[in-house]
Amino acid sequence: MTIPASGESSFTIAPPAYRLPGTLRLGPVRLQIADLKRSIAYYERVIGLRTAERTSSSALLAPRDEDTPLVELRERAGASPVPRRGRLGLFHFAILLPDRAALGRFLSHLASIGVYAGASDHLVSEAVYLSDPDGLGIEVYADRPRSEWRTNGSSIAMTTLPLDVESVVRAGDGAPWTGTPMGTRIGHVHLHVGDIDEAKAFYHAGLGLDKVDVNYPGALFLSAGGYHHHLGTNTWAAGAAPATEADARLLEWTILLPSPGDVDDAAQSLERAGYRVERHGPEVVTADPWGTALRITAR
Repeated sequence: MTIPASGESSFTIAPPAYRLPGTLRLGPVRLQIADLKRSIAYYERVIGLRTAERTSSSALLAPRDEDTPLVELRERAGASPVPRRGRLGLFHFAILLPDRAALGRFLSHLASIGVYAGASDHLVSEAVYLSDPDGLGIEVYADRPRSEWRTNGSSIAMTTLPLDVESVVRAGDGAPWTGTPMGTRIGHVHLHVGDIDEAKAFYHAGLGLDKVDVNYPGALFLSAGGYHHHLGTNTWAAGAAPATEADARLLEWTILLPSPGDVDDAAQSLERAGYRVERHGPEVVTADPWGTALRITAR
């Protein structure tokens, strides 16, 4: 079954009470890293972001021709890198390119500078996976048109297959990669959590994200507006310790809602579910059961 381009879906399950607006988008991710100069060099040279603003201990990174930041780096000298097994907290954050051609140019760019990356075809999207100098996971991906998404019964058809790298590169038409193009944004965030039911209670019943009906082992995907996922959670690092103040980690990710009233509705829903919310003017900040902070604000 083809999924309507309108965004209606048969593969999501609405939360029991409050439901986040379907026009939700994600804002910047804030990362704690060990060496600011090293990280800026990586995100500029490899990922193709540009430094829009910098202080002695922080930097805002934006797409090539835009000023809205996607990534904020905050230095903590000596921060411990992510261990091979991972920590509870960030699995990866995902940079969504505007089209397949841009992904093809990005793949050619990685080959030209000798950077290794993993690559997967998820049916709804095509993706490249990297780790930054501190071991923080990054996905760079392009969505297939929603009209090409399929369902398998009540589930969206998503899986992990080898990427047809040659086909994606051909889509770039041999044009050079000149950095992340206009229209690039944060597409989703994927977190290591300690328990799927607790993640469901916080992000689905409390926050108000739809549950995406995907039978993916050890994982739960959530979204708004019929997207394949704005948030992934998994227990693949279950038993690991949460990231601490001394570690390279995700400090915060951001949800952008249409209005201040929507922000307040989301905050009240979390409070009714028993979760703590801090109000900072028109924004609210909360944290999931494993300490991963989330900022909710109006765009």
